Amino acid sequence: MTSGTMTKAEIIEYIPQRPPFVMVDEVVQADDKLYKTTFTVADENLFVVNGLFTEPGLVENMAQTAAAGTGYKYKQVGETVPVGFIGALKNLKIHELPSTGDKLETEILILHKVLNVYVVEAKVEVAGKKIATCEMKIFEQSEK
Repeated sequence: MTSGTMTKAEIIEYIPQRPPFVMVDEVVQADDKLYKTTFTVADENLFVVNGLFTEPGLVENMAQTAAAGTGYKYKQVGETVPVGFIGALKNLKIHELPSTGDKLETEILILHKVLNVYVVEAKVEVAGKKIATCEMKIFEQSEK
């Protein structure tokens, strides 16, 4: 998928989380190196405190963006979607917490993969303004 969208109902086929813990509304891009999603922060979200989407929510949004893109790629070749775990966060910078109603635009850039470990750069923007970044190591659980 180099363009187009995947809806929230379709996204749950690609990530292990289920409502109310889904932090991605649409996948707008998923190719070999780059995944992009959107997510609108709702008042009733588990990670909203005093009208702001908190730090754990931003990290979960980044991780679910990585999971949705990876899951999409596996499904396209007829393979079972693996479960991934955040192994490490590096250089987490949160410049601003988004408010309810804000639409997050999240990007995951795959830097490299060694065996079952992905190293990715994550970026979250609201209305073109960068609000959070980090590097993540994500471990993919093998079925064996």
